[in-house]
Amino acid sequence: MVINIQRLSSLKKQLGISRSTCYHFISIGLLPKPIHIGPRAVGWPSHEIDTLIKARIAGKSESEIRNIVIDIENQRKEQF
Repeated sequence: MVINIQRLSSLKKQLGISRSTCYHFISIGLLPKPIHIGPRAVGWPSHEIDTLIKARIAGKSESEIRNIVIDIENQRKEQF
């Protein structure tokens, strides 16, 4: 399976939010924490962001999205 990593600029554009909003969403559990892809670089697996966008489109509540984020982060630990 090929995993594409999105950098912050791409994530901001896809979600239509600012950098500070991205990190605010991470702090309140509405976005997963980024993964380190280098000494000073982070990114997000595209399939994880796609899952969250689909949840938003489906009208999921913030508490349901937080649960999805928890599941995403747990899956990371199990897969690798």
